[in-house]
Amino acid sequence: MANKSSLKSTIAVSLTNYLDAGAIVAGASGLTLWQNYLGLTEVHLGWLNFISANCLGAALGAIIGGFLADKYGRKFIYTYNLLVYMLGVLLVMCSVNFPMLLAGFLVTGISVGIGVPASWTYISESSEINNRGRNICISQMSWGVGPMIILLLGMFFAPGGYLFSWVESLAAAIGGAGLAVDAVNVFSSRVVFFSLFVVAFIAWNMQRKLEESNEWKASKETAKAKGEDTGLIHAFKVLFSNKTAIKTVCFLAAIYLTWNLVASVMGFFQPHIYETAGGVSNEQANWMNCIQWAIIVGTTFVVSGLIDKTNHKLLYIIGLVFALSAWIVVVGVGVNGPVGLWSFVVLWGIEGGISVQVFYALWGTELFPAKFRAGAQGFMFFVVRGLSAVWGLVFTYIYGENGEGFTIAAYCMIALLVISLIVGVIGCPSTRGKSLDQITKERYGEEY
Repeated sequence: MANKSSLKSTIAVSLTNYLDAGAIVAGASGLTLWQNYLGLTEVHLGWLNFISANCLGAALGAIIGGFLADKYGRKFIYTYNLLVYMLGVLLVMCSVNFPMLLAGFLVTGISVGIGVPASWTYISESSEINNRGRNICISQMSWGVGPMIILLLGMFFAPGGYLFSWVESLAAAIGGAGLAVDAVNVFSSRVVFFSLFVVAFIAWNMQRKLEESNEWKASKETAKAKGEDTGLIHAFKVLFSNKTAIKTVCFLAAIYLTWNLVASVMGFFQPHIYETAGGVSNEQANWMNCIQWAIIVGTTFVVSGLIDKTNHKLLYIIGLVFALSAWIVVVGVGVNGPVGLWSFVVLWGIEGGISVQVFYALWGTELFPAKFRAGAQGFMFFVVRGLSAVWGLVFTYIYGENGEGFTIAAYCMIALLVISLIVGVIGCPSTRGKSLDQITKERYGEEY
């Protein structure tokens, strides 16, 4: 069990993950509503995914936030970043055209990217040796709780939902009684984004009160005593002048990229895919997605009690076996019937609780010294989410307007997951039960 201070700070920082996943799913769950309201095409949807918290926006934010966290401290990020997030969400809430919606998704995405490297780093640095994996899992659980709650809100406020009458009243009060049906319907998505604004405000008040990371302070004091340059450009040079660091970046980027190319598409387009390829209604699609996130949260909870006591390579393999099984179902059975669709929901849900992202978040904080720990993660996140943004655009063309290319896309997903499995098994590090300082000295010597 993590001690009280470690657990408290983990929960506060984990709200960043809630807001990250929440922003992605809030956009996804209301995608059809925005599409109808603004007359968007599949290409428009691809661009929204391209610059969102799912891809490019987060990529740009991560490379900025990672090096800022190493330069000015983890607390610096928590003092200001969520103010940017609230601005982005506010833009989406008030959108009346596609450029405004696009700008809101971009600003929100940048904020998400800034916060992610700092959050994983801070959690790892403030954890006890035997609770580091568990605390990372807690942060991953919030990545599941966020979508689950956002999807529930989306369903309750959606047209035909239990609380839609309240949405209609709100729309009439703000826009007048003469609003078109699509303009009224999209207010349900505006309300969902408002809930993210409220959570972001609460999280900002919690995070700005956190103490600075002791690991970061010690690293800065050491650098100051040696008279070392602590500038952002120097940190980048140091990262890419160390052979161990370069190998580590390649390993982590490889396992995370191949997995994230699959997960990013599912995170943004999943309800839309269930509707078009699976042939279910918007409400049914959101219920299925919500159930899947509940499975993810439950599985992550189980893994949180095992990860600090169990062989990491074994857990990694099990997670990817479930991931591959889910996509093999798509190819073998298809998702246009209840058996295939529900099998995919359950298998991909279990995979989500023991996903590559759990190990990427853990290893990404363990395998680099404090000097450029957040910066390295920020760079990798930039590469991964940036390429995921390009893949999201490509996917819309492979998938087609009505899901006619879904089977071809599934074969692509299987190939990517196989690569993630092979690279992860070959390069799996032995870090369990070791302090961050011990891991750093084993990998980089006394210099860091």
